[in-house]
Amino acid sequence: MSPFRLGIALLVLLLAGCATLSPEQRARAEEIAIAGRSQVVECPSGCHIDSPLLALGHAAVAASAPGAPRHHVVLLDGGQDSLLARVHLIRAARESIDVQMFIFDADDSGQLVLDELLAAARRGVKVRVLLDQLYGLADPNLQATLAGAHVNFELRLYNPTFDEAKTQQLEYAAGVLFSFRRFNQRMHSKLMLFDDVVGITGGRNIQDRYFDWAKEYNYRDRDLLVAGPVAAAMGVNFDAFWDYERSVPSERLGDVGERLLGAGAVPVHPLLADDAVRAARVRAMAALAADGAAVWERLEPFALPVGRVEFHADLPEKHDDAAPAHEDASREMRDLIAGAESDIVLQTPYLVLSRQARDLFTELQARGTPPQVWISTNSLAATDAFPVYAMSHKYKRLYLRELGFRIHEYKPYPADSPIDLAATGALEVVPDVRIPRADLVPRAPKTAGEAAAAARAERLALSGGVDPRIKAREEAIAARERALAAAAAAEAERAARADTRQPLFGSGSRGSAGPVPLRGAGVRVGLHAKSMVVDDRIGVVGTHNFDPRSDNLNTESMVVVHDADFATALRASIVRDMSPENAWLIARDEKPPVLSGLVYSLGKVSEALPVFDIWPFPYATSWELRPGCEPLPPDDPRFAECYENVGAFPEVDLPLKTVYTRILTAFGAGLIPIL
Repeated sequence: MSPFRLGIALLVLLLAGCATLSPEQRARAEEIAIAGRSQVVECPSGCHIDSPLLALGHAAVAASAPGAPRHHVVLLDGGQDSLLARVHLIRAARESIDVQMFIFDADDSGQLVLDELLAAARRGVKVRVLLDQLYGLADPNLQATLAGAHVNFELRLYNPTFDEAKTQQLEYAAGVLFSFRRFNQRMHSKLMLFDDVVGITGGRNIQDRYFDWAKEYNYRDRDLLVAGPVAAAMGVNFDAFWDYERSVPSERLGDVGERLLGAGAVPVHPLLADDAVRAARVRAMAALAADGAAVWERLEPFALPVGRVEFHADLPEKHDDAAPAHEDASREMRDLIAGAESDIVLQTPYLVLSRQARDLFTELQARGTPPQVWISTNSLAATDAFPVYAMSHKYKRLYLRELGFRIHEYKPYPADSPIDLAATGALEVVPDVRIPRADLVPRAPKTAGEAAAAARAERLALSGGVDPRIKAREEAIAARERALAAAAAAEAERAARADTRQPLFGSGSRGSAGPVPLRGAGVRVGLHAKSMVVDDRIGVVGTHNFDPRSDNLNTESMVVVHDADFATALRASIVRDMSPENAWLIARDEKPPVLSGLVYSLGKVSEALPVFDIWPFPYATSWELRPGCEPLPPDDPRFAECYENVGAFPEVDLPLKTVYTRILTAFGAGLIPIL
């Protein structure tokens, strides 16, 4: 055996030995967790708040008939709205709450959701939480506390690596080297389901940057709340994951068991202790969520009654044999695209197509009158996954010329974004007051009227007597200007403390290397929404990134709404992100003055190579609309007069990162299946 192989074998044995508990120890750890679970139900009935959202679900189920379903959908573009809806529904649930999540952090939003889930369990609601192990509350101490929190609260981890809640760096390396496919098979599905009548799914995880609560970098994302009979299908899919062999109760994991055995009882994690503190914004969100009338007033403008709604989700067996029967999300996505007649509006943070997808779009182009394909995606300046962007950059000629895409790349500082800049905390207009956790968790029941009145009083008190729902346009503009100024200091501080070493795969939302440094400063925004509109009659919102990883490795889910009004609303939301103030138009670069045909042909040959694509003249570049001009298509004769060429990587201010991008473009084609 070579020294390298011997060293690797010893490493694997060492890692396995460090994490293994005996069967007797595992059984004892499980006994400790079960014995520590409180069985006290603080309020057997009547503790839930009244919810107009749950009422929509029950009404839709009652109004549905075989072959004639009725639903209500609420488009959740705003991060604050999405968090508000989730917390409100947790407080309103009477029977069950199911949570399926890829990323779940213990930051402000995660603490708020955890507090509310535990409070729901104490009032008698059955709460099940299923997290992907790699990014789901990766703290064995916290998981040991949650394992014994309450008889109505259960936590399971999907596909745990090395039988642990937290993957160490050496374990991560060993997983990549020796169990590559299994290690990369992640549960990317996201769902919150309430009483089996209302579900929320989409791109958002539980982390501050998905809810406009991060000071430096936030995601422009999208969720869909669905109320009606399709929620039952969501529950069936959740049960399939919950009962699957790779979904392991947290107390059975080695490092969690060690904590339980070490304490001899269920430990109290400082984060969940009664004397733990929470941010003032957590208190404000909890107070607003308790007021059903206020929640409905905020969300009602985005609610639509619809009929046919479908939930398409992969099954966990996709990770066993990748059989087509288990790839429901990808199959449905291909069928919808193949059935398009006039146009497709597609939004994805990562424009990297699988071979299957390329073939499908090639077939569309071969039609006599192919549907127009509009793409909204990230620029290098906006993305937090620059290796993925590099692969997209490599194939822009293919996308534009051969597949006929119209591509718009999102700017890092969009002028008209649904991000609530005031909520990010970058303005710091008020002190960051911390409140004892015990004062935030709902306890004693109240009548619906008393609860609503108390919630309104709480909100008004927190806002100095001014209802925070009332926001004037002038205030929003002023807030945006203050945010740009305030974030400049934060950007400089971040750049100063950043490690200059750039890992190929870091710890971002996709294992990315993080967002690139920019010339400007401000609260940066990256696109994370995954949505599609087909022929202005079908709208899709889900977790599928339309990329090889979603097709081959991750499990995904999505909601398909067959309704013209909803499709119109979703299209308007995506088109807003493609507008000139929010995105650069990607089109062919200016032709060289001589030998343009030869340059094009050589570039095409270089692009086709799996490696050594080092042709120095990229086909496409980014274009900025000039002031006073109206948007034009790239083939319009006046295009050059109304658009300015701003280069391949506008706003990016790090030559080394640009070099990395070019290197990955040249040599990284083999990474496409896992990006």
